[in-house]
Amino acid sequence: MSHDTPLTRRRALATIAAGSVAGLAGCYSGSQSESDIEVPPLSEFRGSGPLVADRPAPGGPSIADLPTLSGSLDLYIGGGESGIYLDFIDTLEEIYPDFTVSTSSAPSSSLAQTVVEEVNAGAPQADLFWSIDASSLSYVTNNDAYEPLREEAVAGVPDAFRGEENAWAGVAGRARSIPYNTDQLSASDIPSEVQAFPETEALRGAMGWAPTYGAFKSFVTAMRLLRGPEPTQAFLRDLREAGTSRFGDEFAVVTNVADGAVAAGFSNHYYALRVQNDRPDAPIDLAFTENDAGALVDLAGVLQLPDRDNADLVNNFVRHLLSAEAQEYFTTVSFAYPMIADVAPPGDLPTVDELNPPEIDLAQLSDLDATLALMRDAGVLG
Repeated sequence: MSHDTPLTRRRALATIAAGSVAGLAGCYSGSQSESDIEVPPLSEFRGSGPLVADRPAPGGPSIADLPTLSGSLDLYIGGGESGIYLDFIDTLEEIYPDFTVSTSSAPSSSLAQTVVEEVNAGAPQADLFWSIDASSLSYVTNNDAYEPLREEAVAGVPDAFRGEENAWAGVAGRARSIPYNTDQLSASDIPSEVQAFPETEALRGAMGWAPTYGAFKSFVTAMRLLRGPEPTQAFLRDLREAGTSRFGDEFAVVTNVADGAVAAGFSNHYYALRVQNDRPDAPIDLAFTENDAGALVDLAGVLQLPDRDNADLVNNFVRHLLSAEAQEYFTTVSFAYPMIADVAPPGDLPTVDELNPPEIDLAQLSDLDATLALMRDAGVLG
């Protein structure tokens, strides 16, 4: 198995400031008595900044109460947030001296194809596939190139964020959102359905988007599946003709909202939280639509490959990814939505249960060809 040397993992968690959560370390035992394994204090699993400082202590299973990790795992991990995930793996390797993870990284869609090819050839080269999107996980499961995860490993994850019969499980969520400048708009100016945006006077010519960005394409795919191609094309065309400003990615959308260059935009939720955490006085907040493509919730998740000898270790590793410490880390460092109920969402966001995402099979978001053709016809893509 080949490994990507540019992605050598950083030993970074030990440098996270402990002061913001001093006193929380006593909320759990901090060690596994049967093995003399020392679990770092909870402060080392938290980010820093104003959105983190006053968080309640997380609930859920602690690493201190889980079976010891021992042995070697081969992991395929998708790009995007992989640096944050690899840092967490580094910490697990520091906690467990007899545990190692060898990683190969590439775009999740490419790795999904690799997994299917290898399994079909009877020679899977990894124990686990960690994808940044559900569509890549579903591509693997639709091609029967997986082994179901055990119920004990994923019991804390809501059914909506698991594959059928535990084919995969989410470890971190992201919601579509509408960042808006609070000096220019109020929450009441944002319609509850995204289809109404082009005809909303306060938003005409005042929006920003990143149409070439992968998350935006998934949003358009969801709209196409939910509303049909013609209404979706009309939505895109109307927003373009209204003078919606174009940016290279969704973080740029959010920073331009915070700077007042545009009044609102389309983005995944965590970009606005990163701005809020770095610039507490920035005039930016988030709105969410209801039960439509604008309220889509996607996730990063993990899937077990078949025909390997590491099923016990794989499922124990997944339990660690869904521990209180791991979920607190993903939530406070990347500002992702946690996948277990006893960990609060980042900032003052509504919980996943309070969001109103559409009922859609996330596997279908991988069908991009029709979406790209539709976006080109609407004049959104070149």
